Amino acid sequence: MKDERTGVALEYSGEVPKILAVARGMLFERLIRIAREHNITIYQDSDLAQVLAQLPAGSEIPETLFRAVSEVLAYCYRINSDFKAKLDSMGIV
Repeated sequence: MKDERTGVALEYSGEVPKILAVARGMLFERLIRIAREHNITIYQDSDLAQVLAQLPAGSEIPETLFRAVSEVLAYCYRINSDFKAKLDSMGIV
């Protein structure tokens, strides 16, 4: 069987990050396209995606995965912050 690419969309607006969506195969490509269209930071970690994909959409991230997910979120915040600072320095924002 062919390995399918897997993507997981995360939300962190409360106390614990949650799984928004899990996508494989053709849906993975659509998830990535939607993320790019909305300027959502994409972080690639296929091992973490495979583990998170075992959880149903809407579920909270289990405590055992807090560290891994917090590193992803920290990366995304850092990238977004750096991008905003660059736009600010160019007088765009």
